[in-house]
Amino acid sequence: MRQEVIAREHEIEPVPGLPERLPDGEVMLWQGKPDARLVARRVMKSRWIGGYFLILAAWAGTAGLYDGQPLGGILFSIAVLIALAAVLLGLLELFAWAVERTTLYTITSERVVMRFGVALSMTLNLPYNRVSAVSIRRLGGKAGNLAIQLPPGHRLSWLIQWPHVRGWRFAEPEPSLICLPDADKAGDILALAIAQYRSRHSEHPRLATARPASGMAGIAVAAE
Repeated sequence: MRQEVIAREHEIEPVPGLPERLPDGEVMLWQGKPDARLVARRVMKSRWIGGYFLILAAWAGTAGLYDGQPLGGILFSIAVLIALAAVLLGLLELFAWAVERTTLYTITSERVVMRFGVALSMTLNLPYNRVSAVSIRRLGGKAGNLAIQLPPGHRLSWLIQWPHVRGWRFAEPEPSLICLPDADKAGDILALAIAQYRSRHSEHPRLATARPASGMAGIAVAAE
């Protein structure tokens, strides 16, 4: 587990979220999981999809009246659209609930471990010597995503990691702790853990905070 790896794991976990017990000297600092409501809204875009179907229903009603269609036919078309929307939104909410139930993020004194997978459980192990930066994307209030930037040459599969990955970074995927109810707390713990790790390994960490565009607040971790 000392190397960065993504692998199929464990029907039985000795420690929740971890494929094996922590080695001597390694300490668990934090565990958390995505919030299903945030996953549905922010990842699956359930509000946008619901709004889209409302527009379709309004359009169907307006067009039907304008064309002089029977009221029964208009109501039937609207009912079909509403039923389709309800089924689709229900599936999205179910998937979001499954993401919450099957995901567990762990921050230790040595690494970040991401256990995820609705259909197939996998574990992503990220030692701090493979982490170059951590960015926080605000989702409103304390909620947010933590995106982990890897050094050049350490590429992972965007598709395998989805939705636990920063959006629109296909060339250089960034594993992400998504839809955390309190991202600030997790980000502070992670930044401190990386700084302490590098201090122990004589890498003289330098921590810098920035606020790039698109609502990202960065915690850059670099060795001098």
